[in-house]
Amino acid sequence: MKIGFNKPYFTGKEAGYIREAVESMKISGDGMFTRKCHAFFEKKYGFRKCLLTTSCTDALEMAAILLDIRPGDEVIAPSFTFSSTVNAFILRGAKVVFTDSRPDHPGMDEGAVGALVTPRTKCIVAVHYAGVACDMDTLRAIAEKHKLSIVEDAAQSMDACFKDQPLGSLGELAAFSFHETKNIISGEGGMLVVNNERFTGRAEIIREKGTNRSAFFRGEVDKYGWVDIGSSFLPSDIIAAVLYAQTEELDAIQARRKAIWEQYDRALAPLREKAQARLPFLPGYASNNAHMYYMVCGSGEERTRLIAHLRKAGIIAVFHYQSLHKSSYYRDRHDGRELPNTDIYSERLLRLPLFYELTDEQVSQVTSRVLEFYGLG
Repeated sequence: MKIGFNKPYFTGKEAGYIREAVESMKISGDGMFTRKCHAFFEKKYGFRKCLLTTSCTDALEMAAILLDIRPGDEVIAPSFTFSSTVNAFILRGAKVVFTDSRPDHPGMDEGAVGALVTPRTKCIVAVHYAGVACDMDTLRAIAEKHKLSIVEDAAQSMDACFKDQPLGSLGELAAFSFHETKNIISGEGGMLVVNNERFTGRAEIIREKGTNRSAFFRGEVDKYGWVDIGSSFLPSDIIAAVLYAQTEELDAIQARRKAIWEQYDRALAPLREKAQARLPFLPGYASNNAHMYYMVCGSGEERTRLIAHLRKAGIIAVFHYQSLHKSSYYRDRHDGRELPNTDIYSERLLRLPLFYELTDEQVSQVTSRVLEFYGLG
């Protein structure tokens, strides 16, 4: 039986909530399910203000507008990330200064960030890779010293923490994803979290095509008009209906994902003990939200052979990001620094199947084939 890399999980309530949204005759943005989602995340995680968006990409683009990023500004971000992380700022004219990854983890090397700050630096984009927190104490100290903003790219970070603080609550702004590969999903979809009150009003305006329409609907103005730049960043309430069904099962979803992650980690421990492959590292300050289980092979060629070995057994395992500093779009814009750890993860990191309905037996099949490949079966 084939074991795919991902399978979207549906709780069973999604269709009913979509029907409720349709019957309410309000399926455009900011309907009742959007409001329910906002209230859920604000209460559960203590976020100051939540705004659902059509994608995490849109949330990041809103963040770049709110920070007034302009041509000539510099933004520090990791190279081992998705293009959306930096596209949002490049669209505003910024130059991206890439950091390397950590030697022990694919996340950004926080200790190297300070040396990259210049008088043109405007913000740091903290990407919590695999839901594992960046060292936010280090990044916040740098930001405070140089009067920089921090944007959390928390696309993979739902229900994860730095120490006892939820990811998404630590930067002035944060962006989440509800893409079908994430822990809770709406198909496509995202969310901007606004933790600094000075951005709250303008965030609503930018999200509503540059108009003060949200204030009008609350009765705060007698008519709305065009007051700023913006775009149509808010999702249909049908998307929010799907997401709300997921939020109601968040704890159960997380419990199962963590059980799968831990089963992988126990079964593959011999690879770590014999130094045949690297397995996920969790710093002491980071919680595990079980977004991803990955391994780092000894070489790119080894990873290619392992992918083929698993595929022959009907198991789909996949690599991840390609180094952005070497991308066809940005390599001529990069400052030429070598980022060796980024390149290692780009060439060697492999993600194993992890989704709610993956059974213990299927996890055992995956781990048995991996150990077999390394001669440990």
